[in-house]
Parts: sequence; C-alpha cells; structure tokens
Amino acid sequence: RLDVPIGLLVAVSAATTYRGGHPTAPLRGLLTVIACHYLVVAVRRTRPESWGAIALLALTGVTAAATSAFSQVTNETPTGFCRTGLLTDVACDAGGDGILIRATGTFSNPNLLAAFLVLLLPFALLAAVCVDERTARTAIVVLVVTGYGALLTTFSRAGYVAAAAGLLVLGGAYWLAPRLADRAQRRLFAALGAVALLAAAGVIWAVSRAGNSLGVRGQAWEAALQLAAGNPLGVGLGRSGAVISATAPGERVFVHAHNLWLNWLVETGPLGLLAMTAVAVVALSCAARAARAKSVIGTVGLASLTGFFLASMMDHPANLDRIDVLFWCVLAVVMAEAPAGWRRGSGTPAAVVPAQVKRPRHGPQRVGAAT
Repeated sequence: RLDVPIGLLVAVSAATTYRGGHPTAPLRGLLTVIACHYLVVAVRRTRPESWGAIALLALTGVTAAATSAFSQVTNETPTGFCRTGLLTDVACDAGGDGILIRATGTFSNPNLLAAFLVLLLPFALLAAVCVDERTARTAIVVLVVTGYGALLTTFSRAGYVAAAAGLLVLGGAYWLAPRLADRAQRRLFAALGAVALLAAAGVIWAVSRAGNSLGVRGQAWEAALQLAAGNPLGVGLGRSGAVISATAPGERVFVHAHNLWLNWLVETGPLGLLAMTAVAVVALSCAARAARAKSVIGTVGLASLTGFFLASMMDHPANLDRIDVLFWCVLAVVMAEAPAGWRRGSGTPAAVVPAQVKRPRHGPQRVGAAT
C-alpha cells in the first residue's frame, strides 16, 4: 500500500538531485533505507515467526541505550547538553543550582535518544510474549520501564509528549478501536486526525511569522517556508541545513528544519511533502486497522509511529541515518501486517494464524482470544 507514495518520493528525490546537480550520496542513502523497508516486509510475510526476533532486538536496543543513559546521569558524565528543569537550555559550565545533565545514551544528542526510545519501546514490550516463565516476563517489563525512565533523563519535551501519546495508544487501542464498528465513525475519527495534522501545520505557519516566539525552531520554520516558496523543486536532499543556515538571521548553524515534513518540503518541494505525508497517513491508517482487529503488532506499531510523528513535528530525528533506518523498518513491520492492496482479499497479511491463549507460535495476533 505504500508503493505509490514511495515511488513518488523516489522520483521526486531523483529529479531534484539530478536537475540541481547535487551529490548523489543522499539519494543512495534514501534508496538504501527503502530497500531495507522492502526487505523487512518480505521477511515478515515469508517468515511469520520473525516477530519474536524483532521483539528481542528491540529489547536489546532499548536496554543498551537506557543503561548508557543512566550511567551518564548517575556518574554525572558531561554530555554537553544541560537544562534548567524542562524549560531552558543552559550552558553546562554556567554554574549554579538546578542545572541538569541531559543524557545522550548511545547518541550524540538527547533528542535523538528520545526519538530512538519512542520508536522502539512499544516493540520491546513484545518480548514479554516471547517467554512463558513469569520471572522472565517480569524482568522484561522491568527493562522496558527502565527504558521509559531513561527517556525521562533526556529532558526532551517533545520526547515526553511523544512517549505519553504512545502509552495512551497502547492503553486505548483495545478499548476504543473495537467500539468503532461503524464505518462512519471510523471515517469521522480519520477526518479528525487529518484536521489535527492540518491544524498543526497552520500553527507552524503562524508561529513562523511571529518572530522568535519559538526560538531557533521559529527561525528554522520561517526560513524553511521562504525557501519552499522560492524553490518548488526543492534545494536537494541533505541540503536543508546549509540553506536554512544561510537564510535565517544570525549566525546560528542549522542541521535540518526541525520538522520532518518541512524538511522534505525544503529539500524536495511540494511533491516530496505530498509523498511523505501519504506515507505517514497510509501507515497510521493500516496500523489503526490492525489495532482495531486486536493485532498486538498493529497496536505497538501504531503507538510507535504516533509518538514518532508527534516528536517529528518539533524535530527531525530521521535526519540521522540510524534513526532513519529504524523508522523505515518500523514502517515495514506495520505494513507487513496489512494486505498488499486496498481491496478486500487482495493480499494476505503477515502471520495470519489461529489465535492462541498461550504464547503464539507464529505471531501475537489475537492475544487473549479463544483457541
């Protein structure tokens, strides 16, 4: 179901790269992560039992990043990032009380660590389904809680909101989704979600015109909108940071547009923005349908993507290759649960197996249902 948006994204990216005479390395990077996406989809559909490996890999990644973050905080290891409470960034050598070290874990920036944990923590919960022993399940839950605790040490405001949204999805998917049996109700909620995205875009446009009300983000957004108006084909993949730095007032150096969709708009123009928006909408729609059918993988995928897309409204963590690969792999796990086409019966979801009360053999599709 993502073939058309992905095809448009690749076509637009190739056009802006070759028309502008830009380096092809970013385009090759995009093709690489998309290849990873299709590889994971193929593995999930041909090897339904692979969900267990995904869960254990997610738990391992979360544990490594979380323990590193806690080590930095407990040992007061300088990370170069400090904050006074949740409000203001401050120089770590400023002195005084109330200065808190922001953990970076295995990353170079606390916001990247927060995005990594937001993406992986819901999938790490799947590891609890891989084991039958109560002690092992308890240990896994403790590790996941440790991961959420490590996210708190990043003092990332967007990360906090994203993690809370993911937890709300995990808690509400089984309560709300099955009650939306009427198609009209589902369409209403889909329309409300689209309106919310449009409203968020409107807020970004408004604050970008309101001076420095949002600090560096407001400057980046204002410069991004100016560049998008003057470059309908985009400025080229990987070049948003340089052109925004040259356009925004002051000597601030930007790496990206501090917003996933604005970054695609700057680099690939309106068609690239349309393609990436379609990717997000289709993925969330498929994850929501799977969650409504009480697919555990669909539920954790919906929680993961919801949190990540919320965090991406205020930042662009996928600018880092590691996060980008992880994002496309999460998309793949979600999309593998859906039929290949939009018509009923046009494809077979991954791991369609009889539901079981105990640990499923091929996938946690209907946990808790009768055999």
